Amino acid sequence: MRIAIPLAQGRLTAHFGRCESFALLDVDPATRRTLSREEVKAPPHAPDVLPVWLAERGAQVVIAGGMGQRAQRLFAEQGIEVLVGAPAAAPDSLVDDYLAGRLQAQANPCDH
Repeated sequence: MRIAIPLAQGRLTAHFGRCESFALLDVDPATRRTLSREEVKAPPHAPDVLPVWLAERGAQVVIAGGMGQRAQRLFAEQGIEVLVGAPAAAPDSLVDDYLAGRLQAQANPCDH
């Protein structure tokens, strides 16, 4: 499974569409282990780009701070699960909590 996390200064950012980069982590859900991690520069901000861009990179899950309803729908159309309201933490910590079932969606700071 590949998990994508939008980053700013190495931590999850609340501003999904305007992040600096994405952490892409390949994980084994059965063993709850991270197999590999890479950071890739985000493409320039433009409507509807990120769902396709992340799908092309194999993302199956996105852990986000905030994301608008339209973006969530576009990710769903690409078959990508979205968890919003995650805290501004390091990617490895977020993935560990997600795999252990401890990462719960909180309030979505994005209202568009």
